Amino acid sequence: MGLASHHVRWALFACCWLGLALITGQVHARDFNTIQQQGTLKVLYWTGFESYLPRAGFPLEQEKAAVSRFAEAHKLQVEFIAIENFDGLIPALAADQGDLIATNLTVTRERSLAADFTHPLAYTMEFLVARKGSAPAQVAQLNQYELAVPKGTSFVNTAQGLQKAYPGMTLRYLPSDLSTDQVLDKLVAGEIQLTILDGNTLSAVQKYRNDVTRSFQASGRRSIAWAVSKGNQSLLKQLNGFLVSENLAANSKPKIKPKNRWQKIKQEKVIRFVMRNNMASYFIWRGELHGFNYEMARHFAKQHNVRYQIIVAPDHKSMLDYLVDDKADIALGFLTPTAQRKAMGIAFSRPYHYASELVVARADEPGIDQVTALKGREIYVRPSSSYWSTVSALQKQVPGIKLMAVAETLETEELIDGVAENRYDLTIADSHILDLELTWRDDVQSIMALGDPKEQAWAVNARHGELLKVVNAYIGKQYRGLHYNVTYKKYFKNEHRLLKVRKDYEALKQDGRLSPYDDLVKEHAQKYNFDWRLLVSQMYQESRFDPQAESWAGAQGLFQVMPKTARELGVENLEVPENGIRAGVAYLDWVRDRAKYMNPKNDEELMWFALASYNAGAGHVRDAVRLAKQKGWHSDVWFDNVEQAMLLLSKREYARKARYGYVRGEEPVKYLRNIRKRYRAYQEVTDR
Repeated sequence: MGLASHHVRWALFACCWLGLALITGQVHARDFNTIQQQGTLKVLYWTGFESYLPRAGFPLEQEKAAVSRFAEAHKLQVEFIAIENFDGLIPALAADQGDLIATNLTVTRERSLAADFTHPLAYTMEFLVARKGSAPAQVAQLNQYELAVPKGTSFVNTAQGLQKAYPGMTLRYLPSDLSTDQVLDKLVAGEIQLTILDGNTLSAVQKYRNDVTRSFQASGRRSIAWAVSKGNQSLLKQLNGFLVSENLAANSKPKIKPKNRWQKIKQEKVIRFVMRNNMASYFIWRGELHGFNYEMARHFAKQHNVRYQIIVAPDHKSMLDYLVDDKADIALGFLTPTAQRKAMGIAFSRPYHYASELVVARADEPGIDQVTALKGREIYVRPSSSYWSTVSALQKQVPGIKLMAVAETLETEELIDGVAENRYDLTIADSHILDLELTWRDDVQSIMALGDPKEQAWAVNARHGELLKVVNAYIGKQYRGLHYNVTYKKYFKNEHRLLKVRKDYEALKQDGRLSPYDDLVKEHAQKYNFDWRLLVSQMYQESRFDPQAESWAGAQGLFQVMPKTARELGVENLEVPENGIRAGVAYLDWVRDRAKYMNPKNDEELMWFALASYNAGAGHVRDAVRLAKQKGWHSDVWFDNVEQAMLLLSKREYARKARYGYVRGEEPVKYLRNIRKRYRAYQEVTDR
């Protein structure tokens, strides 16, 4: 998620400023030669399409990826600049705040007067959207409805046209800084009756929420394109050439019919990976996409000069079904080849990982040396998993073992939770998954390994032999190579996620100080109106007062800020204590401003919501707020309410319906409780 409120504050007075600038000749769009000389391409986008977990190629994610490839092809750095108000995009472009707009922008007559547009990237239609169960049954009933749309969007013109056709319909204009989900939340809450969305956006939204429904078509076919400043023909020419060469232009047609799946992938320049949303494969953290399998997929696509699309399967069995039905090209999920899977028409690559299958029990159980000790025990696993085959074979040796089926939607991590909570007797987990769990918990253990480590592979449809050859060649080159090893260590062997010895922070309390950096913290706390003791408590939680600390994801410094975020705040060298504190407090202030949209009960609750957003990302917190409302809990109170919803988001049945997907809810919950506990202690011994 871009952080650029300093880029968008001008939007409040953009029109006045722009008029003056045009008169004085101060605004000049950078042509392509100038962009190349300066080395940076500036791209404007709307924060209403902010970072979330893409499940099948959300429009903004596709556009940002394409722009990044264009920049890379021309050896340019790309700077994404967030614009909080949709109606601020065109003025920002005209004021030379950016070189182009890439944000699922509809081409309209009015916009074409102010900007030039590339070839269409897609065609879409606009649709009326209603709360589930409340859509008008007949088009004539629109006369009885209120239609609400954000100001500055193409939906305004569409709405005005509908009102002429249905004079009884009333129009309402919403603030232009509301995100798509915020508008839909108003719809579901009954605050508005109807709104309008582009068809491609609506299709993406309906992959994670089922509380809204498509109603009548509201417009004819519309073009989606990138916008450049009026008259900037040199940049426009380069962008159009790129769109055609990459088969991204909506009117691009393949000239030769592909002979096989791999040839089709190369021709269309898109490869589809299916995987699950979990900590081992694919997840979002602080607005950034992560996961071992996600990074392998991205690297594969880059190596072969194609775009990648991530499809999140609704359950584990569906991953392979997607391959059989040609809805995906490659399945990634540490899959063990089995006869049952091969019988489905699945082919497996050469191994890219090996893992032992471990019997997981509660931490207070004794270990065992013989499988006969499992007689009479219940082992809970998914029927589609390789664990099922393993235990089935084991039952022939030890007939008393009870094999218990669980839902295909459950992750291995959830089964481990069930064992820890005494809901399940035993389960099976791959060694790397259990190792990952044991970096933050101590209530479970492995009591036995079932045989030697097993190979795990990428999976493809058995009919796609050429694709399998390419995959095998890639794995042969990358397995245990530099990229593989660095990525694997990042997710499964990183020292930050293991218990490590640090100096006890109490030893740092010299002369009554809470930390070695109290004076710096106080300075920035006063600037942004924070209680400095709360900031010290957060700083300890983030880094244990170690300015050299770096997380597994690359967050750095005393407040563990991502370098990209720090640069957007104008801060470099986060290992310098003053810089790390300045970036962290400024970022928390920015997060606090955004948390206001979650409508916390009071200023104290606003602070907890802000800290939760700082840790887990605002998107996951918004998902938790929405879930808390659905549960009838206090959605404006963090502790014992929204935090409980956050815990539920680690369970598959809830994560699959959340915009931002799976989150290990225990981490932000513990994060806030630890900060609060320490903060209260600080309040007892120090003055504000």
